Amino acid sequence: MGFLKEFAESGNLTTIPSNYIFCTSTGDDDDDQVVAEAEEVIPTIDFSLLKSGTPEQRSSTIRDLGKACQEWGFFMVVNHGVPETLREEMLRGCQSFFDLTEEEKQEYAGKHVLDPIRCGTSFNTSVEKVLFWRDFLKVFVHPQFHSPDKPPEFREISLEYCKRTREVARELLRGISQSLGLEEWYMDTTLQLESGFQILIANIYPRCPQPQLTMGLPCHSDHGLLTLLIQNHVDGLQVQHKGKWVHVNALPNSFLVNTGDHIEIVSNGKYKSVLHRVVVNNNATRISLALAHGPFLETVVTPAAHLVDCENHPPAYRGIKYKEYIQLQQSNQLDGKSCLDRVRVLN
Repeated sequence: MGFLKEFAESGNLTTIPSNYIFCTSTGDDDDDQVVAEAEEVIPTIDFSLLKSGTPEQRSSTIRDLGKACQEWGFFMVVNHGVPETLREEMLRGCQSFFDLTEEEKQEYAGKHVLDPIRCGTSFNTSVEKVLFWRDFLKVFVHPQFHSPDKPPEFREISLEYCKRTREVARELLRGISQSLGLEEWYMDTTLQLESGFQILIANIYPRCPQPQLTMGLPCHSDHGLLTLLIQNHVDGLQVQHKGKWVHVNALPNSFLVNTGDHIEIVSNGKYKSVLHRVVVNNNATRISLALAHGPFLETVVTPAAHLVDCENHPPAYRGIKYKEYIQLQQSNQLDGKSCLDRVRVLN
């Protein structure tokens, strides 16, 4: 399977191949195309108040964080301390990787979902009947750090960027733990976050001549706890809120953060992983960079004991090793919360 970028940029492409045509509607009235616009205000978290604010400011921010997790499963983080220059260098590094020749990128094609470096197209071409308008690079960066050798600057920049992003994620998770009424260090210790799994996912969504007929990525939730995303100055992310799709217009120098399936599991369903998707456009190429943060791969993740009450709040999910969950999700098609549904307890 070749890469989409080369094909999309190969000449005067005016129509897309039939194997990229994706129908997003499941009914006659196309309800799932309705997008809530300006009336929806996406929550914003001031990281500096969580990290170094007064006790009152921190408590208020933790409440805001809990509300964002419960009502949206999505929020933007500002004043996070990761230099804008580093973020821009990282995005340029991703662009440089995607600009490599097809032969150079094939060196990193990978064969298995747990290969530490893997690039390709769509999501999982081995099982997909319809392809998505996207190429990707996936790199395991913690607890063992990996990096492609090309472009040469990628390793050093990504090492620093991933370290800084991991620090932000862990501080957010401490706040989320407290918002659930758990100890601040609950996730740190129970999920062994010192050895937590962090994966870098770079995406390129080339200009598309018929964007209304295809998708960058379909509706899905993420594995893990939190995903922190940045992008070039091209939007395309949509999150589902109250049954409608909301366009995400990123604030300058912010992280876009969504909750993953393992936040839903740990919280015993109080906080939901957010469904999201990516749309494409015919004006500009979008590049995004997601850092997904999860437990230690060998951890069996279960609902927190303090959030389980056999009479009123029985366990909503059965325990599963995080590594097995990733293999399950990455080996199948992306389809809403189909992976989470496999560990859901039906009472």
